[in-house]
Amino acid sequence: MHQPIGFKDHSRPNHVCLLKRSLYGLKQAPRAWYQRFADFVHTIGFIQSKCDHSLFVYHHVTNIAYLLLYVDDIILATSSNQLRDSLMCKLAKEFAMKDLGPLSSFLGISVTGSTNGLFLKQSAYARDIISRAGMTSCNPVATPVDTHGKQSASLSTPYHDSSYFRSLAGALQYLTFTRPDISYAVQQICLHMHAPHEAHMLALKRIIRYIQGTISHGMVISKSTYSSLVCYTNADWAGCPDTRRSTSGYCVYLGDNLLSWSSKRQPTVSRSSAEAEYRGVANVVAESCWLRNLLLELCCPISKATLVFCDNVSAIYLSGNPVQHQRTKHIELDIHFVREKVSRGQVRILHVPTRFQIADIFTKGLPRLLFEEFRSSLRILEPIASTAGE
Repeated sequence: MHQPIGFKDHSRPNHVCLLKRSLYGLKQAPRAWYQRFADFVHTIGFIQSKCDHSLFVYHHVTNIAYLLLYVDDIILATSSNQLRDSLMCKLAKEFAMKDLGPLSSFLGISVTGSTNGLFLKQSAYARDIISRAGMTSCNPVATPVDTHGKQSASLSTPYHDSSYFRSLAGALQYLTFTRPDISYAVQQICLHMHAPHEAHMLALKRIIRYIQGTISHGMVISKSTYSSLVCYTNADWAGCPDTRRSTSGYCVYLGDNLLSWSSKRQPTVSRSSAEAEYRGVANVVAESCWLRNLLLELCCPISKATLVFCDNVSAIYLSGNPVQHQRTKHIELDIHFVREKVSRGQVRILHVPTRFQIADIFTKGLPRLLFEEFRSSLRILEPIASTAGE
């Protein structure tokens, strides 16, 4: 700390103010701690990522290390044990640190390693949500949402405890970090957090009943020789009964592994299904550009074009045809950056039949068999030990 401007003691310029509260209580504390840590790791060879400011990359000849920081929790991955020991020694000299060994848990996410890869799950956190909802003995259901139309904001009586509803809905949002199969269902109930109704609470309880039956499921990340980005995108045109906005969803794979996903209501109303799908394509192309830049910083550049699969032929034509049609004059110019990426060869927009459109799981409720098939495609499975028969 420095003496504040206007209150400096010129006779004792090196003195600091005596704090009446701990550093953790100050608004400036997170920024001060982060800057302190970033300045030090920079001196030992790390470079701050421009795509994710919490990520630091060390690259010297064949030695590579990644350091991920969240407040005072750190994940350190290195290309060799010698490099890890060297970096740990330097960090321990500067900060009070404790080596917890191989990664097993981070921010409530349990990590189980095997020869094939990693298994990420939040079973303990899911049990806590079920307990908070008072549904430990509830009957499970096969899907988190039914196949009927989307719920309206005023289809039933208001729910009596809106704070309780918002608490559970916010908790479910964090669970989607390892459970993308509930992303669409959680997104739908979060649209009504400001004024929940009884029907919205029933929808929330259905999600919890689904989690009860799949509490051991988690995300599998395995080794893969295929290193291209493959994206699936879809949109449910004018699906919102109140605003008539569309719901767009996408998922991005690196090889066989799911990297990124989204289920979100579009900010504006689309005049056609082609426009809604085209906006969805623009969203996933923007995400893929960010991922390509991130992988470049991680010293793993992607040389092949990103493949984007869409089930709307008109949206595919819009992405490749630079002619300005009468029906597309109202579309914002920033959406048309997709055409630039296509013309440069960085992105290819391809057609996929609706039957194999994985992104459908992020835009609408699906029948049980189709939902389970797409859930498996998202690599949401039982624990590795169970599937391997160990």
